Amino acid sequence: QVQLMESGGGLVQPGGSLRLSCAASGMILNILSMGWYRLAPGKQRELVATISYSGDTNYADSVKGRFAISTDNAKNVVFLQMNSLKPEDTAVYYCAARHHARTSANGDDYPYWGQGTQVTVSS
Repeated sequence: QVQLMESGGGLVQPGGSLRLSCAASGMILNILSMGWYRLAPGKQRELVATISYSGDTNYADSVKGRFAISTDNAKNVVFLQMNSLKPEDTAVYYCAARHHARTSANGDDYPYWGQGTQVTVSS
């Protein structure tokens, strides 16, 4: 089992920045690819960004150029740097992981999920 713990959410004004972190712990015996998803009220879960074990990244069109996903050297912590935040970025952000070298755009392919962290962009 792998446990994921997010942190870094909060309230920010439009145009502001936040940095989310997700720490993986537990039975990290194999490689992990990780990603961030978000869920806003009345909307479906949305892929935000993913990063493969080798560092290949993928972003939703809505966040390209504003968000950046990265990992620490041990690749057990994944970060999401969010800049130029907009009210439509308001959502609960979830970290996800799977034991695979490559990421997937399908959230159902990730067996491990964090509890989520709220991001609210409002003036």
